[in-house]
Amino acid sequence: MNVQVHPPLHLTYCMNVHPGETWEENAAAVRDHALRVKQLVGRPGPFGLGLRLSRAAAQTLSEPGPLQAFRAFCAAHDVYVFTLNGFPYGRFHGGPVKAAVYQPDWRRHERLEYTNLLTDILAALLPEGVNGSISTVPGSYKQWITSDADVRVLTENIADAAAHAAATQARTGKSIAIALEPEPDCLIENTREAITFFQGPLRAFGTARLRTQHGMSATDAEATLARHVGLCFDTAHMAVAFEDIADSLAQLRAAGVPVCKIHLSAALGVRDGAEPRTALRNWCEDVYLHQTRRRAPDGTELAFHDLPAALASPAAPDEQWRVHFHVPLFFEGLGDLCSTQSLLTPRVARLITAGATEHVEIETYTYGVLPAELATGDLAESIAREYRWALTWLQPHPIPAAPATRA
Repeated sequence: MNVQVHPPLHLTYCMNVHPGETWEENAAAVRDHALRVKQLVGRPGPFGLGLRLSRAAAQTLSEPGPLQAFRAFCAAHDVYVFTLNGFPYGRFHGGPVKAAVYQPDWRRHERLEYTNLLTDILAALLPEGVNGSISTVPGSYKQWITSDADVRVLTENIADAAAHAAATQARTGKSIAIALEPEPDCLIENTREAITFFQGPLRAFGTARLRTQHGMSATDAEATLARHVGLCFDTAHMAVAFEDIADSLAQLRAAGVPVCKIHLSAALGVRDGAEPRTALRNWCEDVYLHQTRRRAPDGTELAFHDLPAALASPAAPDEQWRVHFHVPLFFEGLGDLCSTQSLLTPRVARLITAGATEHVEIETYTYGVLPAELATGDLAESIAREYRWALTWLQPHPIPAAPATRA
């Protein structure tokens, strides 16, 4: 939905919460779930869709028949697509995903081909005058990158995707950005690494690739990267990294790193003074990676690739725990558990409504694996509750008055 016009701001929810790897399953999710969420939210005007398409689903939807049928469906039901989740290439529900979610990474031609296919689909679905975004793997899983050559290859493939997006815009008039999504234990994990990547490898290898392989001038190459490559800023991921979300957004803006999309999400935490092993014992599950960070009172941080590893490691007293386990935006806590929702401050909302991004996507994909104590019942109603939370939060916030000074 269009939350505001100036600057433009569109809100949706990520449909990766609905199981389905085929286009037929994805279309059924729109029909059976998204339209019900639209009804429950009850906001007038077109309702935005954040589609998640696997490689197999994208191949089907790219065919003229299904694509035209879906365009007609969107028009008939007053819905529109402005963003795609192009992170998981294959299965995302129904069995162990873990680190396989990063495969193929950006070193592989399959990732480039898949992303270009998504660009073509989104260009056919985007309304006139609306920019598009495609969230994707932040390069690779960090432990898979063993050399500068790996970084060069993945950066060149990202540049090739930008060149395809630029050619698509020249052909269709639709501007689409590839949005790398920083995530714990990935090549790009946090704000510092995002800035380093954009100012280092992307600027050097990416510009060179566009000049040598696509015949662009240096000026055109830099403009192409700036227009068609940016970040998908996931607030849960940044919270797990113990970042101040508002400061991160401000730093990215100052460094010239575009934030094409914000995943509005919350991560799991443990209240001060609680026993983490007791609080988190029911949160280990076999489908997704739940990278965990622990911070001691002196600022020392320990990183664990998954929650079971963090629970098995000796812990110092008074550590802060944050777990990459997305919890609903409206969840504030339960017993010894808390949420990083509190980091979504009025300042963050003001930055967003002032133009930090054009796209906000609610992303709580974990409803199917939440422990019983946090079971939320009806999925569509739960997603609608997240919308109500987000819409209230995004309302204009007064700027605090400056403190009085002594005479």
